[in-house]
Amino acid sequence: MPEPLIYELGAPGRRGVRFPAPDVPLAELPAEHLRAELPLPEVGELEALRHFTRMSQLNHSILTGFYPLGSCTMKYNPVINEETARLPGFLHAHPLQPADLMQGSLAIMYHLQEWLKEIGGFAGVSLQPAAGAQGELAGVMIIRAYHAGRGDAKRDKILIPDSAHGTNPATSAMSGYRVVELPSDARGNVDLAALKAECDDTLAGLMLTNPNTLGLFEEQVEEVIAAVHAAGGLVYGDGANMNALLGIARPGDLGFDVLHYNLHKTFTTPHGGGGPGSGPVGVAAHLVEFLPGPIAGILEEPTEDEPPFYGWVTPAKSIGRLKAFHGNFGMHVRAFTYILMQGAEGLRSVSEHAVLNANYLKAKLQGAYKVPYDRACMHEVVLEGRWADAPEVHALDIAKRLMDFGFHPPTNYFPLIVREALMIEPTETEDKATLDAFAEAMLKIAEEAHSAPEVLKQAPHTTAYGRMDEVRAARQLVLCCEFPR
Repeated sequence: MPEPLIYELGAPGRRGVRFPAPDVPLAELPAEHLRAELPLPEVGELEALRHFTRMSQLNHSILTGFYPLGSCTMKYNPVINEETARLPGFLHAHPLQPADLMQGSLAIMYHLQEWLKEIGGFAGVSLQPAAGAQGELAGVMIIRAYHAGRGDAKRDKILIPDSAHGTNPATSAMSGYRVVELPSDARGNVDLAALKAECDDTLAGLMLTNPNTLGLFEEQVEEVIAAVHAAGGLVYGDGANMNALLGIARPGDLGFDVLHYNLHKTFTTPHGGGGPGSGPVGVAAHLVEFLPGPIAGILEEPTEDEPPFYGWVTPAKSIGRLKAFHGNFGMHVRAFTYILMQGAEGLRSVSEHAVLNANYLKAKLQGAYKVPYDRACMHEVVLEGRWADAPEVHALDIAKRLMDFGFHPPTNYFPLIVREALMIEPTETEDKATLDAFAEAMLKIAEEAHSAPEVLKQAPHTTAYGRMDEVRAARQLVLCCEFPR
């Protein structure tokens, strides 16, 4: 039977904390701020601790097992990052402190900006955006501001390949642009002919993910960018897949005008529930004046006796502030620590091993699974989770069965242009033994798909809870309910 919920453990009068008698006068809270009924559980400290410990043991994390979510880069967050971010001078800093009392924090932000500029090949970086999606929004808003500043109001169209991240069309539509989807060619690249057909005087820009969500580097990326530029448009780069490029290729050198970085993907700051995220945006020289601000800058150059004095700078034509205060500073400290620990050679090694690991899995699984675009992949490999001679088995069944082997499933059904897609990103942090065990499980599942498909259809078998009704769960968000096997 499932463990009882903490709501079921409560009993009147149980208390986990007893506060000392107040040493200040008591005051009534305004009635309008009080809820008539708030059924919080009444439990002791031990019951509460046991409940949350049990809950944590039901969760899968990168600290408990392989987490191969494609395009999400769920790689290990080094403990040193957390230790650095919790140093008292960073942890207890208040964003309203005057600049002369937060020189260390400002120095961290300034140097992180400089390093991201160097890594991406850009002239300017802002740390303001609070997530990758907001970094996207900043990039498209910069493109809009650039065209508006030139009086070029006719440009109302953004091109987005069908291999892009799903947030790209949403970002463009939110920014008031008309979205035009571009197909992929037989090798998984942007269809160049289709792109050029859309390069007219209404083109504001192209949003390009490179490597794309097929895990493939755009083979004609420079020609694609040149075509957009020739039409007067700008090119935004979705930097979510920078884990394949560190120290190897700089988007700015390829011609990208603007790009956002996912600190929670590439630079090991916490991801998802461990967030918050951070999505700094980098730009070429002609867009620096539009960056969201304020930005950390040097207000007084160093002398023989004094270090530089850091402060806030707002670009002349800034699109404005995107985040309260100065962005998610704790994430900046973590990313700064990671880059400092790796150095230039280490960052390049990160990408080399991420690409090596993905191609190793591709080689191990190819044959048992179809690879829709059979060329060298970058940081992730996309397989098809279907077989003509096992039509009842789907990618979801493979994913659920993987849980029985102790692995978190890869991304399912994305990218949308691959049927029954399984998108696997091993990252650089996994060793060969882990990859071999994962490949062995995947090969066993491929065999079961033909010999015992019912085993996959009923999976998972070994988890605390069986297969959920995902449609019901999405529509009925009753988070306190438990469902028996």
